[in-house]
Amino acid sequence: MMRVVQGAAAAAVSVVALTALAPAASAAPATATATAAYNGACGTGYKTVNSTPVGDIGTAYLTYNSATGKNCAVAVRNVAGDPVPMDLFIRRSGGEIYDDQDGGAFRSYVGPVYVDAAGSCVDWWGAMDGAHFGKYGTNCG
Repeated sequence: MMRVVQGAAAAAVSVVALTALAPAASAAPATATATAAYNGACGTGYKTVNSTPVGDIGTAYLTYNSATGKNCAVAVRNVAGDPVPMDLFIRRSGGEIYDDQDGGAFRSYVGPVYVDAAGSCVDWWGAMDGAHFGKYGTNCG
């Protein structure tokens, strides 16, 4: 009979120990990678006017400078690391080719790329480590 009581006591201690550890184990996913913030690469006077996720590895931003009438795009990784292939293109909507582009293997971001598009719509697209993004006919005016 003594063994049964000791076994029950050990089981109760194990349940209490597991319950105490459970919150710590469930807290781990809360450290998921945050969305990359615009990094100011376009320069002074540019304000973010649009953005789009780049898969789960980054965010692309379109900015506009009302003093110059220029749009600028940049795509930023959530976490900088080893260089990965990145490409970024921008143009006035309706154009057959891009007005500006940047590409290569980068650690944290690609761009900036610029287009003079006051009074026009803008197309901007690219890829980051195989994840493609694009917005077409946006931010007209």
